[in-house]
Amino acid sequence: MHVHGYAALKEGGSMKPVQFDREPVRAGEVAIDISHCGVCHSDFHQVKNDWDNSVYPCVPGHEIVGRVTEVGEGVSRFKAGDRVGVGCMINSCRECDACRRGEEQYCSGPKGATMTYNGPIKPDGTNSYGGYSSAIIVREEFVLSIPEAISDAEAAPILCAGITTYQPMKHWGVKAGQRVGVAGIGGLGHMAIQIARALGAEVVALTTDAEKEPLAKELGASQTIAMDDDAALEGAKESLDFLISTIPYPHDFNPYVELMKADGKMVIVGNLIEFEDIQMSNVVMKRLVIAGSAIGGIGDTQEVLDFCARTGVRPRIELIAMEDIDEAFDRAKDEEVHFRSVIDMATLQKDADAKEIDTPVRGEVVNRATQPKATEPADVLVEA
Repeated sequence: MHVHGYAALKEGGSMKPVQFDREPVRAGEVAIDISHCGVCHSDFHQVKNDWDNSVYPCVPGHEIVGRVTEVGEGVSRFKAGDRVGVGCMINSCRECDACRRGEEQYCSGPKGATMTYNGPIKPDGTNSYGGYSSAIIVREEFVLSIPEAISDAEAAPILCAGITTYQPMKHWGVKAGQRVGVAGIGGLGHMAIQIARALGAEVVALTTDAEKEPLAKELGASQTIAMDDDAALEGAKESLDFLISTIPYPHDFNPYVELMKADGKMVIVGNLIEFEDIQMSNVVMKRLVIAGSAIGGIGDTQEVLDFCARTGVRPRIELIAMEDIDEAFDRAKDEEVHFRSVIDMATLQKDADAKEIDTPVRGEVVNRATQPKATEPADVLVEA
């Protein structure tokens, strides 16, 4: 399969047109023509090597929606013409404890999960290329069905922003009557507000941008607190049962700790870099849990797609052309996107002079018979 796309060819470089071959469809795999791909904050972190784990050339994109064009021998869940999605992972060992319980993102196999781009979690010198491209091939178990109620463009961000915020709320049992704080009202945070509201919680938006206050309320927040408003912070002390932090850069976490009730849960999904010193006295004296959470398994990703279709939760998106990706990165960093850019892949020009890059890998199709355990969906108590 000959594919065109956009890639960063070196650390800190701008995105350039490229072309490459994907290996032919094998048994158990599905080929997909990509119609839309969301632009995630992690895409430009990887392009810039902010996490010191990038592999170049870097073809980002893990919020992929398109149509099946071919299926390999033994594929039973999909056929040509089906509308499908691919999220953050394309493979895993399928036999470790994490994979068996449907949490492939925590795969403890020899390579860990193979990410949609940037290769395996445990680097082995190979690379995978993501959705900033015209087509992709993925093993059947990592392909998602897109519900009819959700458009291609709207479905794309659910495959990362949706699952990243849904999964910790499900895991820690967010429910009606709780007060849930959402720190950072961007690509992830605007989904977190809607999902928490759909689960029946009272949602408090926590932001440093006053212009986002009315937007947060439109999305379902009952209250917005400006993090530079000392009086508001004092009045909100010990008022939150659960907090999800979607802020993607280092910041002072201590003001958020002050907002938590005893036995509160604080889950970090945005900042993979570092925090300033956290004052532990409040954490200890209130028996707080400070935890991290990474995306979600394939079963939960399908679950959140169905959840969004059922409740009306939708990302707010801006469609962009492929050639405008560098500008989209800059706008996202400057928090000018409300709230997710999505690339219309029909705008991708198949430039015959685009740079040829090496063929990517996607891992062997191993342990096809191993299926993860089913999990119970989160209860939906309030329609968004």
